[in-house]
Amino acid sequence: MSEVRIRRVYDPPEAADGRRVLVDRLWPRGLTRQAARVDLWLREIAPSDELRREFGHDPARWEEFRRRYRAELAAASEPLARLREAAAGGPLTLLFGAADREHNNAVVLRELLAEEP
Repeated sequence: MSEVRIRRVYDPPEAADGRRVLVDRLWPRGLTRQAARVDLWLREIAPSDELRREFGHDPARWEEFRRRYRAELAAASEPLARLREAAAGGPLTLLFGAADREHNNAVVLRELLAEEP
């Protein structure tokens, strides 16, 4: 597996990003598709609307969010397989819109990609 990075979609693209995959259900507010330079928008891998709202990016709810999001991903094998395939093809950057860089769905996805399939 190649390197998997996570970055805010609002950060300027870098040459080292490789393939840039947006992993949010909603398009980032105020950002054009051209400026985002997204190669793939894999919205079906994002947390459900219910889970996203309940989490609300509250670090106190992080462990519960991680547990429930992993359960959702276990039932969504096709999008996760697409992400693993993209990661096998070279450097991959998972893009997210949240302001919190440590507590977001891209962190969980990177953890899963680092584990054995």
